[in-house]
Amino acid sequence: MLDIKFIRDNADLIKKGARDKRNHMDLDALLKLDAEIRPLQSQMEELQATRNRLSKDIGKASPDMRDSMKAEVQGIKAQMEALEVNLSVKKVEFDGLMLLVPQPARADVPIGRDDSDNVEIKKWGTVPNFDFKPIDHVTLGLKHSLMDFERGVRIAGSRSYVLTGLGARLEQAVLRYVYDKLVAKGYQAMSVPVLVREECMVGTGYFPTGREQAYCAEKDELALVGTAEVPLTSFYAGEILPEEKLPIKMMAWSGCFRREAGTYGKDTSGLYRVHQFQKIEQVIIGPADEKQSELFHNELLSNAEECLQDFELPYRVVYVCTGDLGQGQLRKHDIETWMPSRGNYGETHSCSTFHEFQARRLKLRYKGKDGQAKVCHTLNNTAIASPRVLISLLEVHQQKDGSIRIPKCLHPYMAGLTHIG
Repeated sequence: MLDIKFIRDNADLIKKGARDKRNHMDLDALLKLDAEIRPLQSQMEELQATRNRLSKDIGKASPDMRDSMKAEVQGIKAQMEALEVNLSVKKVEFDGLMLLVPQPARADVPIGRDDSDNVEIKKWGTVPNFDFKPIDHVTLGLKHSLMDFERGVRIAGSRSYVLTGLGARLEQAVLRYVYDKLVAKGYQAMSVPVLVREECMVGTGYFPTGREQAYCAEKDELALVGTAEVPLTSFYAGEILPEEKLPIKMMAWSGCFRREAGTYGKDTSGLYRVHQFQKIEQVIIGPADEKQSELFHNELLSNAEECLQDFELPYRVVYVCTGDLGQGQLRKHDIETWMPSRGNYGETHSCSTFHEFQARRLKLRYKGKDGQAKVCHTLNNTAIASPRVLISLLEVHQQKDGSIRIPKCLHPYMAGLTHIG
């Protein structure tokens, strides 16, 4: 959420930012409501002050004046009640529109419509040039009994899977390696709920605009998260932290759930687009300092790159264009890892900077050295997500004899196993 004062003073910037993000919210309607609400609030304050003054003076007034003063107080009360009804209706509409206002992208973010306009800024590793005909991860997985799609679908419906045997062990090895790496870097390990109150989804910006992507338990006003970013970023919601506590660097390994609404017929086979997966998420809560936030963003990105390098997986980093940015993201870098069966890089990580957007919605603040409460900055990035990373691991490291080489860093996590098959 943006500060309404900032919106008033920068309406043209907000409108341009919305167009660049292909966001069609009605900013004029919001500003019109804001202009209507402010005089009503002033009127309410004036009536309240008059009522308080009269109520205080009644005890001092002569008996013949008290009745008229009491009547005046009652009249003011009636005016306030009518005004409150009008204000409440307008405030509900105003609050709803405020949740739809997008944060303009940073000035250097490329303008574009969708992910095809993202700009490649870096590549690492060499795309494998096989001297044999490679096979895809589904064929490899079935060949080595690493996964079962038929029974997964029978249990949980479309886009479901079961990792079996060494497939399950490889997934755990990847996640445990990254988990240990982040702990060694000083990130606080957290075990968080994945079924959260809707206010956490609103606070992190996933509701109301992304509600169709979430699995909701409406009866209990709870939702399954699509990322541990939600509970991690919400952990200090409503609090005023001491500045010396910042930055707070956290990570969590959790299950993630996404409906994948709007993707009917897209990536229907294999592990690329599924409803449930495992992910380790990194979150940083920092002070309202743009230079520090840029350093944190680079740190989160570097952490993820190091993991892919350790896994010996070729990847590229793209600077995400305006049309592919979320409502609250100021800037974002995606990491895309090479997937031979797709003949291309596939998205595996998203590193996002929000500045105050999430923290303002969550009422997440800190007390600065000047004693004033300030709104925090928040950032996050995937550390690793499975099963997408398994696509790359299986396909990139497949051997001519049909076996799959396990990267050296994972040998201790696989009880010394160096190959599958």
